[in-house]
Amino acid sequence: MQKKQPGWKQIFYKMRVHIIAFLALVLIAGIGFQMFRVELLKNAQSLGSSLSRNYASEERNNLTVYETLISIGVASIDQRVRDGEPRQEMIQWMQVYFERIEAVLGEGKVDPYIVLDGEIIALNPWEGDESYDFQETQWYQEASAAEGEVIFTNVYTDAIYQEPVITAAQKCEIADAIIAFDIFPRNFHVQENPGELSEGDSFFLCDSTGELIYSQTELSGIRGELQNYVDNLIKEIKAGNLDSYNAYIEDLDGGHRAVYYSRMSNGWFSIITIPYQNILGNWNKLILILGAVFLLFLLVIIWMSWREWRLNARMERTNETVRVLGNSYYALYRIDFGQKTYEMIKGSDYVRSRLEQKGNYQDLLKVMGEVIEESAYKEYMESFSLENIRRLVSQRIRDFGGDFLRKFGEEYRWVSVRVLFDESLAPEEVVLCFRQVEEEKQRQLRERSLLENALKASRESEEAKQTFFSNMSHDMRTPLNAIIGLSELIPQHLREPEKIAGYTEKINLSSRQLLALINDILDMSRIEQGKMTLSNQQFHLKKCVEDCLETFRIQAQKEGKTFSLSFDLKDEEVIGDPLRISQILNNLLSNALKFTEEEDEVSVSVIQTEGGEYAKYKFVVQDTGIGMTEDFLKDLFEPYAREMRFHAKEVSGTGLGMPIVKNLVSQMNGEIYVASSPDQGSTFTIILPLMTVAGDENRETSGEAADSGHFSIEGKKLLLAEDNAVNMEIATEILSADGADITQAWNGEEAVEAFKASEPFAFDGILMDMQMPVMDGCEAAKQIRALKRPDAQSIPIIAVTANAFAEDIAATEDAGMNAHISKPIDFPLLYKTLEKLMGSSD
Repeated sequence: MQKKQPGWKQIFYKMRVHIIAFLALVLIAGIGFQMFRVELLKNAQSLGSSLSRNYASEERNNLTVYETLISIGVASIDQRVRDGEPRQEMIQWMQVYFERIEAVLGEGKVDPYIVLDGEIIALNPWEGDESYDFQETQWYQEASAAEGEVIFTNVYTDAIYQEPVITAAQKCEIADAIIAFDIFPRNFHVQENPGELSEGDSFFLCDSTGELIYSQTELSGIRGELQNYVDNLIKEIKAGNLDSYNAYIEDLDGGHRAVYYSRMSNGWFSIITIPYQNILGNWNKLILILGAVFLLFLLVIIWMSWREWRLNARMERTNETVRVLGNSYYALYRIDFGQKTYEMIKGSDYVRSRLEQKGNYQDLLKVMGEVIEESAYKEYMESFSLENIRRLVSQRIRDFGGDFLRKFGEEYRWVSVRVLFDESLAPEEVVLCFRQVEEEKQRQLRERSLLENALKASRESEEAKQTFFSNMSHDMRTPLNAIIGLSELIPQHLREPEKIAGYTEKINLSSRQLLALINDILDMSRIEQGKMTLSNQQFHLKKCVEDCLETFRIQAQKEGKTFSLSFDLKDEEVIGDPLRISQILNNLLSNALKFTEEEDEVSVSVIQTEGGEYAKYKFVVQDTGIGMTEDFLKDLFEPYAREMRFHAKEVSGTGLGMPIVKNLVSQMNGEIYVASSPDQGSTFTIILPLMTVAGDENRETSGEAADSGHFSIEGKKLLLAEDNAVNMEIATEILSADGADITQAWNGEEAVEAFKASEPFAFDGILMDMQMPVMDGCEAAKQIRALKRPDAQSIPIIAVTANAFAEDIAATEDAGMNAHISKPIDFPLLYKTLEKLMGSSD
């Protein structure tokens, strides 16, 4: 009888000493590595904190230089006042003092000046001294309150040079005078210490508010990004989150950095940041080396275990079969198709009660057939007959089987049966195994059902989109057909002004209808991409609604319909998005008028249902039109959905208005309810929460001042940048007809050159297209704003472009443009915008 060879348990028992030693070594090494890492970080904290204090001391010394020079001047002025020196001589001395300051510190390092008896005396006098109210400045007030001490302000924007600046100042004890130095941060750092910082380390000097004064760093990023990074540093420092030895912050390049800081006596911050790579670089290398050693040791143990396993003989026949098939099978049989026998390795309760452990395979097949689902019985008997098993083996098919329902007690469950063939088995032998797959099969059936439902939904969505495109093709071609046809009729009736006037009015209406369709599509696109945004601003709700509904009131009168509007408001001044509220009302009223006939009624009511800081407002839009069916109400807010019903009046639309309304209401945390029935009309109720504003004195409504009448552009000189010849002709013709003097530029580069060539303040405004050849509008605006001429920053630049998305508006703002008008141009809106910008620039 063959001796049983040791299994894995015996192999593990023999190797236990090696394994325990390896685990102990790993544990000790891990503890040692952690202690070593902690010591490295603590030492780095000590050195970094000391280095930040050294830098703080150095910057304090720099400040002392300015303090000393200012104090010398203050003492000299006080002494001259005591001696009764004439003012003229004192002013001459000041000029000498300024020149000596510049000689000591270097030319252009500081901008010194003295406030003497209410008059500014400067080394470099600037325009505006007489109108400059120095008494309201931060440095003057701090110096006046400092009782003769030298003060240093935080960084602020200089009123003259429009650059960041720090002011050092001291008030005289006797004389009515203050000496001040404007120190620009670019000249602030007098002495650098490149030898004390390693490669990759960074130093930042900030004022008490966190504004960056000076930096010595290799971090990438523009100053704005660097300032945001430093703001985060200061925030973490003030919160105490960086005081621990193992605290770190993520830098602009995504790396981890330790932060060490010191706060100066005047509240400024001296900050040192060191990459973890500089602190733990050698430690990481050591980790890699020791890790490689441990890995080698582990491989040796694995190799020894594998060799031990290879030395063991094959396990007995039953264990070998169980290892091949695993314990997940509830029944295992070895089938000898040559001898036509079976051997039961593991059997179900039912089979064990009917058959012996070994026997004739046909008997096994018969007993199995007693519990197989009737519909699968015949196929099972054929597939697992001895003849078919022999054929499978001859074709070298190693895995064959399928799923069927088998009876367990009084219920049927899904079972998977497999015939497995392998050369390791005896000749003419296979393994027949059974495993319950009820849960897997049910999951597959559920997944299949989900896939079928998803496919159905996809097809329905595709059908809806196809319907939408079909409708859109019709709805867009209708106004296009009118525009094209009427444009062809105009030349034929040039001597009939009344007909031409009618044609042009219909062309205008068709164009606006086409524009509305396009706007709906663009809004829906932005909603699907998650780009629809809201803006909060203070506005007068009643006026906003009245302005929005005025055009619909006029339309209702023309169509012979009754239109009414009512308000019940306590708080009319609110904070919200008036544009989107108007868009909601536009969509609802457009539908209300579209689906009503002559003598029908359309009413709008706005009611404040709750008061307080966050009030609720109910908007009710009701009509007596054709209404909607109950079935369509379920799909009312689905994109592309339109109710196709017979009606005397042909209407157009995209099927996107209601989804847009629903999205906007949801974004405003509001609710929308619809009640409708065929031939009885529809009622839309919207409830929106809006923040109220107490009082309305000196407050503007909806971002617009009261209309002061049509703004005249007569005599205004405008620079028009437009690359499209038709658009250029239209804009030039209309603006010129209203009295404007137009200079044309056919691309951004021509616009910049035309502005450069003009005299300062020759142009009153610039109308700039965005997409143009050679140079686009945004780049042209940036170059104009960067010019060194007095009107470069103040001249109004308005983007007049077909790029109407939120990101396009943001791009024009970033380029320095003052406003954005979408094409086709709404000239009344353009004139209002010009009035606002030109009025603010006067």
